[in-house]
Amino acid sequence: MTMMTGSTYTRHREIAWRGGRTKSTSRLIAEESAVALTYNGSTHAVMMGTPADLEDFGIGFSLTEAIIDRASEIGSIELISNELGMEVRMWLDGDRAAILAARRRAIIGPVGCGRCGIESLEQARRTPSRVESPGIAFHARDLLNAMQALSPLQTLNQHTRSVHAAALWRPRTGIVLVREDVGRHNALDKLAGAIVRDGISARDGAVLLTSRVSIEMVQKAAMIGVPVIVAVSAPTALAIQTANEAGITLLAVARDDGYGVFTHPRRVLLPEEAAPRAGC
Repeated sequence: MTMMTGSTYTRHREIAWRGGRTKSTSRLIAEESAVALTYNGSTHAVMMGTPADLEDFGIGFSLTEAIIDRASEIGSIELISNELGMEVRMWLDGDRAAILAARRRAIIGPVGCGRCGIESLEQARRTPSRVESPGIAFHARDLLNAMQALSPLQTLNQHTRSVHAAALWRPRTGIVLVREDVGRHNALDKLAGAIVRDGISARDGAVLLTSRVSIEMVQKAAMIGVPVIVAVSAPTALAIQTANEAGITLLAVARDDGYGVFTHPRRVLLPEEAAPRAGC
């Protein structure tokens, strides 16, 4: 089971104005902490995030940022807490340490930013991993039902209404993993780490996102190897282009009244009345 580290929310007093009336009350507020990701004694990234599931975060970040190819390349991982935040201390085995040393950098990453501190335009637009999943197709209604089933599983968001979630859904088992964080990128990294630690394949499922879809979200999903992304909000133009290049089916603006399929629609089985007619 993934380790929970520190408090994920605390209660704060507020003066609330609701329904034309003012009253003194309190609200549960999500915690936000500095999380340093260190490799072999050197800091590689400092992200602002929710201080929970940090082993998942460290492993997932390492995978989705192409620092490692396999979780086994992390020799050990340790969580260190101090008054300034949390440190996810990782030690890399073999050649990975030398490869990382060659590209070492420090990143300060606010929660709304996923590509801060990169060294070149090429890194921002790195070629995504190609996802191959022959024969995989899902009914669009099943994907919408999965999005509706996600909300009750967002434990932290139920308390605070201020965090994102990333989940893995599989057609035979439903939602098998959920991770939450104040940062949407962090939530997806935590999910990636949980998938690896639990030994689950994502190649026959879909990633569900409660956020918008930008290029780095698609790049991270491609590193996980998931063939379908379903998101509640709209994608950026570059996210659509990247999903197309990666062979990922991108279904977005997925809400109670419908959805939009932006790339590789062959994996989405549309209702007969919604399917485009030949020649249209």
